[in-house]
Amino acid sequence: MELTTKSITLIAALFLTGLSAGLFYAWEFSVIPGAKRVADQTYIETMQAVNRAIINPAFMLIFFGSMLAQTMSLYLHRGTTAFWLILSALATYFLGTLLVTALGNVPLNNGLDALNLKDLSVEEINQHRSAYEAKWNKLHTVRTAFAVLSFSLMVVSTMLAMK
Repeated sequence: MELTTKSITLIAALFLTGLSAGLFYAWEFSVIPGAKRVADQTYIETMQAVNRAIINPAFMLIFFGSMLAQTMSLYLHRGTTAFWLILSALATYFLGTLLVTALGNVPLNNGLDALNLKDLSVEEINQHRSAYEAKWNKLHTVRTAFAVLSFSLMVVSTMLAMK
């Protein structure tokens, strides 16, 4: 296989999309089940800390970089069979992962972050957790499924393009 801008961009898109899908998948099947087992105050404190910590260069690289690399790869593969699979992967990632996160998970995170647990009763903490956790987990399941689907489409498009 010859390394060209076209192939390097495609591999970068595949790699970054895989990291993003893997992060969401691992969270879905390890962190969420574990978080369900902790007390309400511990849950909220943990999610507040995680939501603040996850905004970092490494996460931003895989979360936005995958879409950027997919877009660049789409442009470089115009007129090929792989183009349509890359377009499908990009649309899937944008609509199901990025938009769900931006319009669903992030506003919930911001609402949770605004809570000062010292000002809340045990009952209020329980109510906030119940309202947040159920919605957030549903949205997370959606974005995980779309990220995994996008990665799967990138795998197939890479196999097609590298023939």
